[in-house]
Amino acid sequence: MLVVTLITFSMIVVLSVLNGMEDVIRNLYNSFDPELKVMASSGKSFVISEDLYGKMRKVGGIDIITEVIEDNAIMAYKGEKDVVKIKGVSNNFIAQHRMDSMMAGGKLMLKEGDTNYAILGAGLQYKLSVSLNDPFAPLTFYYPNRKKIKKPDAPDAFNFGSLQAGGIFAIEKQYDDYYVFVPLEFAQELLEYGDKRTSLELKLKPGFTIPQVQKNLKLALGEKFLVLNSDEQHSGIIRAIRVEKLAVYIILTLLLAVSSIGIYFCLTMLTIRKRKDIAILKSMGATSTIIKRIFMSEGMIISFSGALIGLAGGFLICYLQQTTGFVPLGMETSMVKSYPVKLEWMDFMTTSIIIFALTVIASYVPALKASRVEIMEHIK
Repeated sequence: MLVVTLITFSMIVVLSVLNGMEDVIRNLYNSFDPELKVMASSGKSFVISEDLYGKMRKVGGIDIITEVIEDNAIMAYKGEKDVVKIKGVSNNFIAQHRMDSMMAGGKLMLKEGDTNYAILGAGLQYKLSVSLNDPFAPLTFYYPNRKKIKKPDAPDAFNFGSLQAGGIFAIEKQYDDYYVFVPLEFAQELLEYGDKRTSLELKLKPGFTIPQVQKNLKLALGEKFLVLNSDEQHSGIIRAIRVEKLAVYIILTLLLAVSSIGIYFCLTMLTIRKRKDIAILKSMGATSTIIKRIFMSEGMIISFSGALIGLAGGFLICYLQQTTGFVPLGMETSMVKSYPVKLEWMDFMTTSIIIFALTVIASYVPALKASRVEIMEHIK
């Protein structure tokens, strides 16, 4: 019973932590990524056209369509250089309000009057010691000239342009260390994309669900385009967490199976010791079904007592962690101060079903042997 208690407790706690991690990752990416993202199914970019916009407008539920040009470039500031990911976005990007809560300094703006601004990650600002709104020290971006790519030593082999640093965002290291948001027109000229875009980012109208609009968009745009929701934009890491969760299920289920072998031997020994008592019960009128039920019930009591204590203990610990965060991560730079947990009733249900199935299997054979004890074996 103690073994079942510990394994059940461990299963609930570990699965809840993995659920919490998945939730943190989703919330983290949702602040950076759009609700839906349209990309070319093959190639790096696609041509934007009125025909494409017309097909998208026919699909109800789309509130904002932000055009995006994304590519690698070199950013220089006061003699220091770094490779960055430029993300040129159209003016309506600000209206999506995805990064409002992620600003660590400056303003969330790409243009003010005739001045264009860049919004860069906190990691980039730290590495290059960038000052905000310094007109005497702009950010300079370099990108290879497509026509002269074969002559890198030529004086005009690189396109370049300058912007003021207007704001700093802080989301997560992989974004903070590389991403710079710039106006679409600036990226269009620097990267020589013309009427091509790398993606379209969509914000939906209230009352419309992401699966519903995603399905309609896929039908409208055809096979030439991919329409990705938030999970699909980061399918690799979400899949990794789910595989890890499955591995936890398998490992702890195997441990439960081992503990069930203990129940099997316990009931088998009980059957051997109680043969005379079984014969007496049968002589008093007990049927084989009653005897079998007694031993099955014994196995259930052992297993379910441990399971109930483990489930209750797991729930209590996870609930306290969820509400008070009494177990910290111990990392000053972490976005969450304590281990994230999320209780899901499906985990409790699945664990209970696994324990029930293993208990039935472990108890059935000893119970069957007990029910086959004959009265005559013990009459002298």
